Amino acid sequence: MTDSPSTTLHTRQLGRSGPVVSSPGLGCMGMSGAYGHTDDDESVRTIHAYLDAGGTLLDTGDFYAAGHNELLVGRALRERSRDDVVLSVKFGELLTLTGMPAGIKDARPAAVRNFLTYSLRRLGTDHVDIYRPARLDPQVPIEDTIGAIAELVEQGYVRHIGLSEVGSDTIRRAAAVAPISDLQIEYSLLSREIEDGILSVCRELGIGITAYGVLAKGLIGGSGAAGGALPMMPRFRPGNREHNEALVSALGEIAEAKHATLAQVAIAWVAAQGDDIVPIIGSRRPGQIETMIASTSVTLDREDLARIDELIPKGAAKGTRYPEQHMPDRDGEG
Repeated sequence: MTDSPSTTLHTRQLGRSGPVVSSPGLGCMGMSGAYGHTDDDESVRTIHAYLDAGGTLLDTGDFYAAGHNELLVGRALRERSRDDVVLSVKFGELLTLTGMPAGIKDARPAAVRNFLTYSLRRLGTDHVDIYRPARLDPQVPIEDTIGAIAELVEQGYVRHIGLSEVGSDTIRRAAAVAPISDLQIEYSLLSREIEDGILSVCRELGIGITAYGVLAKGLIGGSGAAGGALPMMPRFRPGNREHNEALVSALGEIAEAKHATLAQVAIAWVAAQGDDIVPIIGSRRPGQIETMIASTSVTLDREDLARIDELIPKGAAKGTRYPEQHMPDRDGEG
């Protein structure tokens, strides 16, 4: 593994209008039991390890474990300088009483203000840096949702507006209302649908990409342990999982040549797709932060990228990213 003391996080700006953030960013969802048992004290140490290494971008959502994740992030930041952190928060996903997604979104202007009020209290802050609807609410025009967030920007409660898992038409409509800093969307060696149009639209409009799912929920370089919600994911179902693991194992030759892990190569691949892309890596333990940071030392040249395309062709993964009822609405794209 590449673990030179000189290894540092990179910085990138999110689009033309967004903040400068560390790359990779830290995804906090997994710290609240999404993929198995977690320990709050260890999670706080993980966030501190990232911040101590120069990290700035923390990604969370108000519906992660029904607010637990925001409370956890707020606890971790209690004795830290708020100005040193970029908080990216998603909202609008409604939950069942069991804590699972209800398949219903709420992005009404009144709901936007209500959700933010709770987030600010749980996070222990007077503003969030990037605020975004987690999914498209088919009952509410995106213009109304973005307009409501724009009012919060004017009032100082939000610094920048983001989007998540929407298609090209929605991106254009949203950007016509207010500046959009970034689109958060799944992007990895096993999920490359955004290359079919969404990525080019974002670049045309000066919108950055924060890419989650970079390690395919543990299929790439992780344990892939069937904890939390993983068994319901189509890519982990019998037959699909074995096929996808075989695809990923082919990266071994690249990783060995780079003296890196499979995970580090996968992170480096996403980062190499453009300076406007910031990988978001979910971590639950301090040791995973070290691995994440070491990925910035992995350099992939044109030959490396071409070889990776041969080993894992676009569209080669089996199974959708989520069960069909939870797949995002992308204006008919992916």
